[in-house]
Amino acid sequence: MNALVRRGPVWALYVLIVGLAFHNLAMVLLWRAGVRGGALTAIASWKELVLLAALVLAAVAQRGRLPGGVQVVDWLAIAFGAFVVLYGLLPQSWLGGGATHKGVLYAARHDLLPVAGYLLGRALVLEDGDRRRLCRTVVWTAAAVAAFGLVDVYAVPLQWWRGAHGWYSEQLGLRYFGLSGLPENFVYNAGNGVVFRRLTSTFLSPLATAYLLVFGLFALSLRRRLDLALAVLLFAGVLWSHTRAALVGLVAGLLVLAAVRRSGRPLVLAAIVVAVGAVFVTGYDHFAPRTHFTPTELKQQEQHAASHPGASHDPTAANEASTSEHLSSLREGIRTVVHHPWGFGLGNAGVTAERTKVTVRAGESTYTELGVELGLVGALVFVAWSLVLVVALLRRAPWLGAAFTAVLVIALQTDVIGVPWLAVVVWAFAGIWMDRPGAVGVAARTPPARTGFHARPV
Repeated sequence: MNALVRRGPVWALYVLIVGLAFHNLAMVLLWRAGVRGGALTAIASWKELVLLAALVLAAVAQRGRLPGGVQVVDWLAIAFGAFVVLYGLLPQSWLGGGATHKGVLYAARHDLLPVAGYLLGRALVLEDGDRRRLCRTVVWTAAAVAAFGLVDVYAVPLQWWRGAHGWYSEQLGLRYFGLSGLPENFVYNAGNGVVFRRLTSTFLSPLATAYLLVFGLFALSLRRRLDLALAVLLFAGVLWSHTRAALVGLVAGLLVLAAVRRSGRPLVLAAIVVAVGAVFVTGYDHFAPRTHFTPTELKQQEQHAASHPGASHDPTAANEASTSEHLSSLREGIRTVVHHPWGFGLGNAGVTAERTKVTVRAGESTYTELGVELGLVGALVFVAWSLVLVVALLRRAPWLGAAFTAVLVIALQTDVIGVPWLAVVVWAFAGIWMDRPGAVGVAARTPPARTGFHARPV
């Protein structure tokens, strides 16, 4: 029993690192096998149950105390969690929101995942080598995701995935236009009916896949030839996902790493990412497998194009369709938060609002979605928590601080905490490294290691 209490939360984190990466694929396969409705929902709740059990065991093991005592960053995490609970309890009519009770519960789970992940990481009882093994688990999980995605994008026809559209529409309640019920970003639309596959892998999303791979790249040390091969595999996965936000986040993280380490190596890597990324973004039609729209999809695409005159399909153009939509969504979200700074309450933003069929007050950006749900003050508490975490991590583990920076940059145009793998694993890693001494203390005792993306993950 003592072993279960002490080691159970660590084992649970291993399960979450691997399981969350393959969760969506498993759910689709179960749906296609006929497991649907409440039964599939119950199975899908495994992740919340594992996380909750891990938190309970960790609290028992630590006797309700955090290693090293409660720090400022811990209070910020608790304050953010308190905002989520408060706004979940306030009547929607007071705030002008229209969320359903189900929407409030969905949103509470969504917003509290990073808090739960962080507290789990802070409360883990670790043994020698645990940090290194956790990093390797992330790397090998990312490698499996990238490899599966590269095989899928060339070997599995889009028609097979069209047969799984009911998982989105019937199981999740999400309605997508223009690709037989699949998310539009399953493909890259080059215009004039020319369309190419994007790497979606086990997440069934090019965005979520790319963000995991970016984090995996920072977890690599590049100290062995095998690490170099894995880096190439992970970077290839990012490129074939055709996700520009991931490339921007990766470059931002590398620049921060170069500044903190005062090293030129991350600058060289950032230059390589920019050069190779630009080639792939502009010439993706030369690398990606071509697919096609069905006649019905083609008519829908033509209708969509007619309603958005002037939009470009050049991925580097300012008026490119996807870029315009992201910028427009970000501007609208900021405007909504400024004009309604007290927030609308939980369940009025993002995918949660879409699933529960209420007005989407803000979408995509993590910050505007939180501002809409928790008010300007609640969003600023999350920002403060994030910035304090970044500063602390850059002192304790520069590679992790750089990776966290990349995630926060990506969060400008994506709901990163809406990806459970990121919300749980990335914030859990932040919590794990918060119980280490700062860089000054470490440097006094530890000689510098030969590194690639980061110092030895111990």
